Amino acid sequence: MRIAVFGLGYVGLVSAACLARDGHKVVGVDPQPTKVTLLNQGQAPIVESFVGELVAEAVAGGTLRATDDPAEAVAASDLSLVCVGTPSRRNGSLDTTAVERACEQIGAAIAATGAPHLVVMRSTILPGTMRGLVIPTLRAAAGDLVRVANNPEFLRESTAVYDYDNPPKTVVGATDEATAEEVLALYADLPGPKFATSVEVAELVKYADNSWHAVKVAFGNEIGNIAKAVGVDSHRVMEIFCQDTKLNISPYYLRPGFAFGGSCLPKDVRALAYKGRELDLDLPLLNSLMPTNAHQIDRAVDAVLASGARRIAMLGISFKAGTDDLRESPQVALVERLIGKGLDLRIYDRNVHLARLIGANRDYILNVIPHIANILSDDLEVTVAHGELVVIGNNAPEFKGLPAMLRPEQRVYDLVRVRETEALGERYDGVNW
Repeated sequence: MRIAVFGLGYVGLVSAACLARDGHKVVGVDPQPTKVTLLNQGQAPIVESFVGELVAEAVAGGTLRATDDPAEAVAASDLSLVCVGTPSRRNGSLDTTAVERACEQIGAAIAATGAPHLVVMRSTILPGTMRGLVIPTLRAAAGDLVRVANNPEFLRESTAVYDYDNPPKTVVGATDEATAEEVLALYADLPGPKFATSVEVAELVKYADNSWHAVKVAFGNEIGNIAKAVGVDSHRVMEIFCQDTKLNISPYYLRPGFAFGGSCLPKDVRALAYKGRELDLDLPLLNSLMPTNAHQIDRAVDAVLASGARRIAMLGISFKAGTDDLRESPQVALVERLIGKGLDLRIYDRNVHLARLIGANRDYILNVIPHIANILSDDLEVTVAHGELVVIGNNAPEFKGLPAMLRPEQRVYDLVRVRETEALGERYDGVNW
């Protein structure tokens, strides 16, 4: 393809050099004359492993050049890849000045050519920027001549060429499938999974990645701080920790939903945070876990109250399906808060009902939360019929049949995302979706 790359920083230059190496005809665009001159001389204007060699070979082979004229670049290309910077402002907000300027220049140039053009945003931008800034700016000048996609990059400085050639994933967000597939074709020979999705998902994926990496660094450091204070080899601890790819290094817990609970996580998080205080350590990440968890319960309470429903059917009260364990169940905390607000609840949980009769939790149910024991039912359909709002608390398999039990006026609030209930449309809502 004929490609214009706007911005010759780390992302733009690496992308331009690799695309030129792969046989595309690439023109780089940058307002800094020094960068343009250096690249046209076959020299990389940044220090990055292997980029210098790729630039020299591509310039010598005639597949890569640079200009400071956006109109010239757009006229000589079919696709513009926007890789301009999006730095932080002093208040932490994202500065999209360069993005807006590039879109204005590209839009005007497309209008001048009168030819269809594909604009791909590779700069890191927050959700809503594509529809709120990029697309309106481009279409204000170029109208229907422009098609738009978002293609976040996952490159690390010092290993950017390797990362370009070995991406963990390739993500393209677009307003239509054909545009997404056209952009994905640029990376057809690269390994890793490829995703065509909405522009909003593509925008947020990059932030999810980088925030998770930051959490991992902070988590490793806080565990290291505790280990050093108690005389334990922190690297050995984390080396063993990382061997667990079933739970620790896996997607298992990384699903948006309700609060964590049970007999282990709350107890152990509290104990480790207390140990940190005992050692006079400042552990802001670990100390934030229990308040963050409580906030998810607050969100659910607020959502149920905001629904206006007075009669609530609660399906599943144990902290997860397949157990009768109510210890520190966030569903129990939710139920108690709603009862305290004067709502009329009925609860169905097959395992907890059995536990009330014969299980290990019998004394807890009858003596600690008798007000809840009195509204437990062993009849799913009767419980569902009670609720103006049906709250799904865990993903017990019998809840998949919920849509067939509902009256037309009943609504669902889902804490765990039971897929079968999403077809209810506007009658369906969830804590994090």
